[in-house]
Amino acid sequence: MNARSALALTLLLGLAACDQPAPPPQGFAGLGAEGQGFAQVTRGAPLVFPRDHGAHPGYRIEWWYVTANLKAASGETFGAQWTLFRSALAPGAEPAGWSHKTLWLAHAALTGAHFQHSAQALARGGTGQAGVQAQPFAAWIDDWQLEAREPATDNLGNLRMRAHGADFSYDLTLQADKPLVLQGDHGYSRKSLQGQASWYYSQPFYQASGSIQAQGQQWQVSGQAWLDHEWSSQPLAANQQGWDWFALHLDDGSQVMLFRLRQQDGADFISGNWISPDGHGQPLASGQVELQASAPMATLDGHQAPTRWHLRIASHGLDVQLHALNPEAWMKVEPPYWEGPVRLDGSHGGQGYLEMTGY
Repeated sequence: MNARSALALTLLLGLAACDQPAPPPQGFAGLGAEGQGFAQVTRGAPLVFPRDHGAHPGYRIEWWYVTANLKAASGETFGAQWTLFRSALAPGAEPAGWSHKTLWLAHAALTGAHFQHSAQALARGGTGQAGVQAQPFAAWIDDWQLEAREPATDNLGNLRMRAHGADFSYDLTLQADKPLVLQGDHGYSRKSLQGQASWYYSQPFYQASGSIQAQGQQWQVSGQAWLDHEWSSQPLAANQQGWDWFALHLDDGSQVMLFRLRQQDGADFISGNWISPDGHGQPLASGQVELQASAPMATLDGHQAPTRWHLRIASHGLDVQLHALNPEAWMKVEPPYWEGPVRLDGSHGGQGYLEMTGY
């Protein structure tokens, strides 16, 4: 969901323990905990750009997230991920410097058919080490950067994305000539029947190009990329244990965003969006989506997640199998989660990204 809202919120709250006791976690990674004192997501408030590309400090949790499906001239395929999380530890005005009550966390990864490299970075708010500004758009933590290139546009149509870890790096340009896509109801994205929601928009139309390095090699690559920006104060219900999120580029130019929030009672919450080649979105309700996971399973330290899926959306003639490029694409962070590129075959060809948390 693209959400992934503090996939490492558990870690962030641990770091905050020196400031104040953390409340007991509710839902996956504490994201179902009530956000008293923080701003609430209320249907009907329009999103305004470029203002809403920036940070929203009144809300408890926020993230900027990019995934890219890449291909080298040699035919090898890869996936790249860049994510920056903002987590407010308490509502209200923020003091300057190290007393600031905001924490920043970043994840970056590079995936190939036979390797998965990931890294994370942490920062305290109020020091300038990490942050996001709306205009000109820039998001950063240390020297990991996602920033507008000239000219800056409201649709974030021209970005540069850079990150590195101990055993990988990438430097990519992202260009899009189509408008942003507001997810849900004009950006109001429901996450449960109990009323949890987030503000959520995407730019799914990037053409990506640049260089990547891993395994002692460098490749010039090109492909497609997808950006999500989401913020909330309680994005999950307390009984939601994790999610499966799909961002799919179909060969006919359509895009599909889909997420399933897995609930303890088995009544999963499913929502999505069918995005036409011109950028027009058509919301997908739970009854329109048939989603079934199957073996094989990826395993890491006792965690298991499915790496093959059957997806059917009859209203749009979609009936496809999804296969992971690398079944062992675990993000080895805390808590660990599975995230990596997938390919589609069946009624439609295509590629995309899958993220699975809470397994």
